[in-house]
Amino acid sequence: MRRSEAKPSPATVEAAALNVASPAARLSTRDLARVASVGLRTRRLRAGLSALGIAIGVASIVAVLGLSSSSQAGLLAEIDRLGTNLLTAKKGQSLTGAEAQLPLTAVPMVDRVDAVEQVADTGTVDDADAYRNPFIPVAATSGLAVQAASLNLPGVIGTEVAQGEFLNAATAREPVAVLGAAAAQRLGIDRVYPGERIWVGGQWFYVAGILEPAELAEEIDASVLVGYAAARRYLGYAGVSEGEPTIGPPSTIYVRAQTDEVEEVQSVLARTANPEAPNEVDVSQPSDALTARAAAESALNGLFLGLGAVALLVGAVGVANIMIISVLERRSEIGLRRALGATRAQIRTQFLVEAVMLAVSGGAAGVVAGVAATVVYASTRGWSAVIPPEAWAGGIVAAVTIGAFAGLAPAIRAASVSPTEALRTV
Repeated sequence: MRRSEAKPSPATVEAAALNVASPAARLSTRDLARVASVGLRTRRLRAGLSALGIAIGVASIVAVLGLSSSSQAGLLAEIDRLGTNLLTAKKGQSLTGAEAQLPLTAVPMVDRVDAVEQVADTGTVDDADAYRNPFIPVAATSGLAVQAASLNLPGVIGTEVAQGEFLNAATAREPVAVLGAAAAQRLGIDRVYPGERIWVGGQWFYVAGILEPAELAEEIDASVLVGYAAARRYLGYAGVSEGEPTIGPPSTIYVRAQTDEVEEVQSVLARTANPEAPNEVDVSQPSDALTARAAAESALNGLFLGLGAVALLVGAVGVANIMIISVLERRSEIGLRRALGATRAQIRTQFLVEAVMLAVSGGAAGVVAGVAATVVYASTRGWSAVIPPEAWAGGIVAAVTIGAFAGLAPAIRAASVSPTEALRTV
């Protein structure tokens, strides 16, 4: 078939009709949008694949920012629930580097501070290990610690009993233990059955309960807790006070202070617990560790945002590629529009708007996908889904910017096509 007999494409006919209906100098925004969308509507598969790269990049950015905000909101809510007024005083090291000891009087002395509301303590029994049964190899301790604990420990550290019950005045004197959440898992115990026993310090201890995870006292999770009296009687955890044998000294003191007096209590806690050697006491605020964890999680966002930026770059290359091909394929349309009076600026604007529309469609799909991913994942973790405005707004702005830059060179190239040469292909 000769060139002069070739039929113009639907895109060419529609664009030409719009150009005739609207003089070049007064092409309305609506008509401009219709002309710009011709290429997208007639090449849907190609346009969809090009927009996919933009969608993936924007979805990654929205999801990363959304999940980070949701995670931090959930963590901060957990901190508020547990309280920021918990302080710990632990035995540290002496000037010679040896392990220090807290005085036997440390707990009652700390409890006398006016701004202190609650005090609990634990003492590590170094010479005792816990096993599922006596046939487990001695070296297979599973990283468990045996600790003597005061009876009010769960309430002070902000945890609860998941199974069974905690120690009481009676069981604290007998070979009875309560397992931290991680300790129960490592020992293979998920329920408390009557007569359930574990091998502790060379003898059987009955399991009375299992604790929920202790967010503010992670060391409790991997501990087998017994009463102080039982630790002294069955595990040899003893100290000496005024020449007389007594229950062993505490290793860690947990202090709940009045919320508006936390800093004051923290400043005097070391010298109150050990007046003779306050430098041998390590004082900390456990909620600071959770806050630091939130900061560490947000620091990883840069990596994922970088991956999203790479996906956006790939999408930009795809948009530029489809627009260049579109200009080559639509030379006849460009020539016909120029012959009917369209200016170079209108041709340039048409292809530039087409590139922006392509990128925005991908960006909108990416925002929807990113929001959906955030909502679904947050719901599985029990968080409130938080989508910061900069996430979805930034995705749309990034899509528009990418479309403009990716379509600029093809638009300029389309505007430079000579009408005479272009019409030769019609």
